[in-house]
This record gives sequence, C-alpha cells and structure tokens, in this order.
Amino acid sequence: MSEIQKILNNGLKIPSIGFGTYQSGSNKETEKIVKYALEVGYRQIDTASFYGNEVGIGNGIKASKINREDIFLVTKLWNDDHGYKKTIEAFNKSLENLQVEYIDLYLIHWPNKLNNETWKAFEYLYESKKVKSIGVCNFKQSHLEELIENAKIKPMVNQVEMHPTNQKNELVKYCNKYEIQLIAWSPIMRGKIFDNELMISLSQKYEKSIAQIVLRWHLQRAIIPIPKSSNENRIKENLDIFDFEISKDDMMQINLLDEGYDASVTGVPANTTYLDFK
Repeated sequence: MSEIQKILNNGLKIPSIGFGTYQSGSNKETEKIVKYALEVGYRQIDTASFYGNEVGIGNGIKASKINREDIFLVTKLWNDDHGYKKTIEAFNKSLENLQVEYIDLYLIHWPNKLNNETWKAFEYLYESKKVKSIGVCNFKQSHLEELIENAKIKPMVNQVEMHPTNQKNELVKYCNKYEIQLIAWSPIMRGKIFDNELMISLSQKYEKSIAQIVLRWHLQRAIIPIPKSSNENRIKENLDIFDFEISKDDMMQINLLDEGYDASVTGVPANTTYLDFK
C-alpha cells in the first residue's frame, strides 16, 4: 500500500494526495469547498496567485478549525512576477491573501527566461524560513537541468500535467534520479478518462470509481495527485484510495495507455515567455 505521506529531498513530509482548487469559483465558494475538503481529511491544499482564490483558501482554512501546522499549503508564482524583487513582493502578497505566516511549498508556475534570478529569491525565502520547501511547475528536463546548474538549492518538487495517456516516463526517471518529487495536476484528465474501456473494467473489478483507480495508479507510481472537484461526494471519494492496491498486471495495462506526448505544452498560457516549449 502507498504511504499517506511522502518525504521531500529536504526531509519535509508532504501528504501523498492533495486537493486542487483551480477554477474553484468565487472566494466564498472556494472557502466552502476547502473547509469541507479539510474536514473530510485532505491535508494538502494546492492553489496559485493566478487562480484568484487565495483569500477564499485562507478563509476556508480558518473556518475548518484544523491546526495550521497540520495543513500543507501550496501556492505559486505567476508569470508576471518573475525577477528577484518582484518574486519577494508576490510571495508577501500571497501570504497576505492566504492569511498565514508561512507557505509549505512555493512553486514557479511556468518556466520563464528569468528562472535563475527568480530562483535566487526562492532560495532566500526558503533560507529565511518563510517557506518550508520550494519547487517548480511545468518544467521539462531541459528546464530543470538549467535551473539546477545555476542553483544553490535544487527544487524539491516539479508539478506537471500527468495522467494515464500522458505519463512523462523520461521526466519521471530524471526527477527520481535527482530526488525531485513529482506532483500531477489534471490527474484524471478533466474526466476524459471516464470513457476508457480498460478503466471501466478495472472500476468494476476493484469495486472503486474510475477516478479512484486513476488516483491509486498515481500513488503506486510514487506520484502525488491533486484532484479537484466542487462536488462533496466526489471530494470525499477521491480521498478513499488507501484501502486497496492495483495489481502489477493491471498497472502494466494502464501504463499501455500512454500516448507518448507532452500534453501540457498545449496548455501553456498565451503570455508565457520562455525558452523552448517545443
């Protein structure tokens, strides 16, 4: 069985499943679903300044009455805020919006031509103990190689789009080699996986929902998934993945669904500037 927590390369424990909040609605709606997610057992909450819901996240955390130290809170630096000074300013704004004194994990949201300068600010925030761990999102191996070559502290996390048809196996090998924990956004393909015949049959075999099968598949690959939902039943169901295990043969069948392309490239925001998304 997969453990409920994983350990980052700096020794920090991180819950092995998170709750995603992209397009979670208004701050009031976000507050409600975050409060519910925490009450049913989620302990990792993932947001970003770009989502525009950090205030709702902070309110939801307060309303839940869960101790702050028991919550692993993740947010991200947006593309417009790169550079040393602007990164510090953006981080402090996120702290203010979230109404907290520290962040558990701060991520560069997308690769940028100012990665190295921005990363120096991340290292400062980490060494100042304002953030407990630092990492990146949507970085290919080439982006990671360049960053690590110029960094004093290597990233602890790389959060990328990942699911059965987009497995990024070479990136997985690279990140495992350098002890960079992978986190999967869009782990259930925005629901598109629900029509897959293999997943339907496995759902019947294990008496679990297709979403639970896919999330369990991520865990057994040592990937942290961050599913999102505003439906209370699905929010609770997505967390119920620690009482079964997918067999080796069935894992291999799911692995065969990989289409061998980097789908996250199609999701690069129009105003993202950087190197070589080709």
